Amino acid sequence: MGFTYNDIHSKDMGIRARLTSWQISGRLRNFTATVPGKYGVADFGADLDYREIPVSCNIFPRHTFSELVKTLDDISEWLDPTQGLRQLIFDDVPDRYFMARLNDAMDCERLIRAAGSFDLRFFCPDPFAYALEDETFTVTEEGSHTIRREKGNAESLPIYRITGSISGSGSITISTNGSALRITNTRLSENEVLVIDTDKMTAWIENSGGATLRNGLPCLEELNFPSLVSGTNTIAVTLDNAKLTEIKIQARSRWR
Repeated sequence: MGFTYNDIHSKDMGIRARLTSWQISGRLRNFTATVPGKYGVADFGADLDYREIPVSCNIFPRHTFSELVKTLDDISEWLDPTQGLRQLIFDDVPDRYFMARLNDAMDCERLIRAAGSFDLRFFCPDPFAYALEDETFTVTEEGSHTIRREKGNAESLPIYRITGSISGSGSITISTNGSALRITNTRLSENEVLVIDTDKMTAWIENSGGATLRNGLPCLEELNFPSLVSGTNTIAVTLDNAKLTEIKIQARSRWR
């Protein structure tokens, strides 16, 4: 077993690695309040906090201690946490990735003169794992459509890419599982794409080459950003004085 971090595999760095545990889900954040005269606490629900992933590592034996130190220097550069979050993929679960960085000091214990072992603890501020090969759905006409997410076990925050044309008084309404996203009071030409990122809660308009032209948030009647559930989802499209070429929905499928 090994892992890939920042597009480099642990084996290529001279490391033999294994997962020492697997967190079923990220740690919880409970929201409670103490109410005078009430036993216990008032419960306001919970959500997921960050995730930590421990990995146990051994370095393949080197000929000399100086070669061992050189290997450790290379590993330190490769895993440098000051470079920010990087994609982390484990061989045992190759269909998903985490965004992670180191969260603790890395101390190598010498087992023999030119070999050693150490533990890594990866910090994932976003506790979800995301599909390496994402699911994308396409809708090309008005009406009700059913799409099915096959990957992941948690609701996802998709990216909508809408191509078509709208006059100033027209609108396109996209309802995802009953949650409406209405695009109106704007002009969108056929060679422009309105991109709505529900994770970052923002929108922008691109040209056909992918260059950003202008802010897309004023196109939205409400700042409503629908999610997709694992399994079956219903997408309903309504046009009013508008033309639809296609809606592409990148699922951003993910696991708890």
